[in-house]
Amino acid sequence: MRPTIGLALGGGAARGFAHIGVIRTLAAHGIVPDVIVGTSIGAVVGGCHAAGQLDNLETWARSLTTRSVMSYLDISLSGSGLIGGNRLASKLTEGLQDTRIEDLPMRFAAIATEFSTGHEIWLTRGRLSNALRASYALPGIFPPVKIGGRWLVDGALVNPVPVSAARALGARVVIAVNLNADLFGRGTIIADHGSDEKDDPPPVPEVQHGLRALFGREASLRRKLFGDHGRPGIPTVMVEAFNVMQDRITRARLAGDPPDVLISPRLGSIGWFDFHRNKDAIAVGVDAAEKALETVTEAIESLSQPYEAGVSGGK
Repeated sequence: MRPTIGLALGGGAARGFAHIGVIRTLAAHGIVPDVIVGTSIGAVVGGCHAAGQLDNLETWARSLTTRSVMSYLDISLSGSGLIGGNRLASKLTEGLQDTRIEDLPMRFAAIATEFSTGHEIWLTRGRLSNALRASYALPGIFPPVKIGGRWLVDGALVNPVPVSAARALGARVVIAVNLNADLFGRGTIIADHGSDEKDDPPPVPEVQHGLRALFGREASLRRKLFGDHGRPGIPTVMVEAFNVMQDRITRARLAGDPPDVLISPRLGSIGWFDFHRNKDAIAVGVDAAEKALETVTEAIESLSQPYEAGVSGGK
C-alpha cells in the first residue's frame, strides 16, 4: 500500500505556470496526489487540478499574450488595491462555477492571511473560487477578500510553500514545489554602504496652475505607477518588497519543516508578471519534475507497506 501523497505548491505569480508542468509530469508516471495545498498561484493551479479543470487552465494560460494580460488588469485607484481583480475572478469562476472545496475528490486547502491579525488561514470549505481569489490577493495589488467574516490576503505572507498544511491534512509523503529557489545573488549582506556624489539631490516641487497643474498631476501619477528615469513605480516597489519577504519566510519555514522531496524549477529568468512566458514556465516545470522523479519514487517506496489480505485498516 503506497503512502498518502501530498503536493505543496508555492506562490510566485507568473512562475506558477510551472506547477502545471510538474503536475503533468508526476501524473504521467503514476504519481497522483491525495492531498493538495497551495499558496497564491499554487492554490489556483492546485485547486483547478483538484476540480478537474487543469486542462482548461492550461489552455487559457498558453493563450496569454502581453496584450491579453493587460485586458485583465482593471486598474482601480479608489479601492484597496491597484487592480480591482473582478475580470480575473470572473475568468476563474467561469470554469469552477459553484464548486465547493468539501466536494472535491481529494483533500485541498488554499492558504491565505488575515491581514488584521496575521493569522494563517487554511481555507478547507466553501466556494473554491473565493478561496483561490483570497489566496492570491497580493496586498496593495489586489483588494482583500472577505470570507467567513475575515478579510484575507495572499497566503505567501505567512506560508509561501505550505508543507505544514499538507502534513496536517494527512500526507505521509510531501512533495513541495518552490518557485523562487532560483533567485541567485539575492539576500546577501552589503556591510559597507553610503551616499556619494552620484546620488541625485532631493527633487524640488514645482508650483503649477491651471491646465498645466492638471496635466502635471496626471504625469506625476503615471510616474508613481510606472516609474521614471530608473526610479521604480509603486507596483514594482511593492512586488519586490514582497519578493524579499517571501524569500526569507520560505527559507525559514522549509528549514523548520522540510518536505520529503523539494522540486525547485529554474525560473530565475521569468519575472512575477511575465504571464506571456507561460510556455517557458510550463516547460521548466516539466524539466524540474523529470529530474526529481527518481527521488520521488524512492520516497514513496521507502514509506510503502506490503498489503496483507484480510487486514482491515483506516482510510
